[in-house]
Amino acid sequence: MNRWVFDLGNTRLKAAPLDARGRVGEVVAIAHGAAGFEADLARWLPRSFDVAYLASVAAEEVRVAVLQALSTRCRRIAIARTTRRWNGLRIAYAEPSRLGVDRFLAMLAIHNANTGPALVCGVGTALTIDLLDADGQHRGGRIAPSPALMREALHRRAAHLSIDGGRYSEFADDTIDALASGCDGAALALIERSLAEAAREPGRAPTLVLHGGGAPGLVDRVPSARLLPTLVLDGLADWAALDGHG
Repeated sequence: MNRWVFDLGNTRLKAAPLDARGRVGEVVAIAHGAAGFEADLARWLPRSFDVAYLASVAAEEVRVAVLQALSTRCRRIAIARTTRRWNGLRIAYAEPSRLGVDRFLAMLAIHNANTGPALVCGVGTALTIDLLDADGQHRGGRIAPSPALMREALHRRAAHLSIDGGRYSEFADDTIDALASGCDGAALALIERSLAEAAREPGRAPTLVLHGGGAPGLVDRVPSARLLPTLVLDGLADWAALDGHG
């Protein structure tokens, strides 16, 4: 059976085939905020396949466009949604539907990997931080702007402030480097504080896991972190293994 997983985020669509063992294959990432998205999607998608597994936190019009494209090429579409419990993972939210499915799937992948307690940090449009204990209990989390979103917000209000570029420095001597240092530093400080507070919890200190498109830009500043760039797709593959009935 030919199956694909699709992670539709706020900025990009990430897609990959599943191999015979149900593991994620080579990932394709397509930005959907610019013209040409549907043409790019049509070029990258296989002409036909059996099942598409979709996780989406994108705007409704983007989700509908992707669903329409998938419906012409695959026999069945299964949409992942956050649930209170799934295969031993237990969500802290009183209303699980308010927890983004990308966060849910990232924690599911970590829980299924049996790595023990973890602080799971997604760096995309937003910076998300979730604490997961060794028994699969979600202890809650945080949401903040990612460094990229901070830069975009500053650029919108002050166009002379560059939207990207610059090098990290603890005390920069140039504006573009100060922007990079300030926005990356704000994210790093939140991650480090969250990790320190998580270490106060009973049991051993959690493993820090970074994922998402912006994670490679931060991982070198946090030596203890594990970089798992396909974590949401990995969780979606785990969800697909039971086809949503965990």
